[in-house]
Amino acid sequence: MHSTSILRRYSAVAVAAASIAALAACGSPSKAAGGSSGGGTPGGSAGSGAPIKVGLVYSETGPLADYGKDYYQGFLAGLDYATHGTDAVNGHKIEVTQRDDAGDPTKAVSAAKDLIGQGYRILAGSTASGVALQVAPLAAQNKVLFISGPAATDDITGLNKYTFRSGRETYQDIATAASFLGDLTDKHVTVLAQDDAFGQANVEAVKAVLGAKGAKVDSVLAPESANDLTPFATQAKNAKPDLLFVAWAGTTASALWTALSQQGVLDATTTVTGLDVRASYPIFAATGGKVSFLAHYVPGGTSNDAAKAMDAYLTAHGEQSDLFSPDGFTAAQMVVHAAASGDSDVDAMVKNLEGWSFDGVKGAYTIRASDHALLQPMFQAKLSGTTPTVVKTLDPNDVAPPAKSFPAS
Repeated sequence: MHSTSILRRYSAVAVAAASIAALAACGSPSKAAGGSSGGGTPGGSAGSGAPIKVGLVYSETGPLADYGKDYYQGFLAGLDYATHGTDAVNGHKIEVTQRDDAGDPTKAVSAAKDLIGQGYRILAGSTASGVALQVAPLAAQNKVLFISGPAATDDITGLNKYTFRSGRETYQDIATAASFLGDLTDKHVTVLAQDDAFGQANVEAVKAVLGAKGAKVDSVLAPESANDLTPFATQAKNAKPDLLFVAWAGTTASALWTALSQQGVLDATTTVTGLDVRASYPIFAATGGKVSFLAHYVPGGTSNDAAKAMDAYLTAHGEQSDLFSPDGFTAAQMVVHAAASGDSDVDAMVKNLEGWSFDGVKGAYTIRASDHALLQPMFQAKLSGTTPTVVKTLDPNDVAPPAKSFPAS
């Protein structure tokens, strides 16, 4: 996604994409990263082959830092799961180096170039959509494997054959929101978002998905720097939409929802948004059940082996799973599966991932070979007080983005 929406969150009859209030504070598990491919390749004895070097370039600090922590902690949990605690795959020790991009594309590109210059052939991370769109071209230019993280922009899919993603994309959010709706013919939908890559992607996705169903779509976009959000809440109310779709991320989420409540927006129209991080639950609870949720991930909403392993690992380190923990967990599974024979042959790693189906935290995942879209379950969710529950699980194929093809090289 981009900056915080990478994340931006998202009932019936309403379309709201993502209001991601990144207020949660999480510490980092102390275990060194290392891993094998969950659901598949077993871990090997450490040190018997050349190490696999992985560079994580993500938002350790900056406006999306809380999302970045979710991702990183999930990554460590995924490596532990995939390698059965050995930190190695088929005799190759996995060595992870972290670099902080602070949500700044320039810093991310600099860090990626430095790691590539040091011989790293696997990069992962990208909490923000704007960052991912700058790092991904480096993967093709330098023939390295890049697994983008929570960044939700649809443009990552099909961008080049060396770029993959471990999270969902905006289209999947919007398709999930559409699952709440009835006939949209001549309905008025307003998208309230930040004026950044993530927000703009949500506007375009809503136009593409809901506009195709007959809805009239417009938008209210606020600068990322805006702290007083009352004017934008007022604009949304004055638009008099049938449906308000909120796509938001970052530390101003609390101010946004307060403004929407105070201006009577939530009483005036149906509002849909994405289920955000745990720290946002009290904010939504204060709206009195007036907001409906689409969900990328619902903590505690799945109970397969991967989900249990992630929760157990995080609990052992004094943490809890949160919105983007699965993105990190999935990235680790992908790294280990890709590099089962080492990281010297990048084209072989790409081939290992294309078309791969595996079980992850959310359920069944498939990496579509034609464009590297990550097909995955999505959810309708509700909050009872501050407790989230899954209302409905959507099949990966029902929310799959349209297939793309890679540009001619």
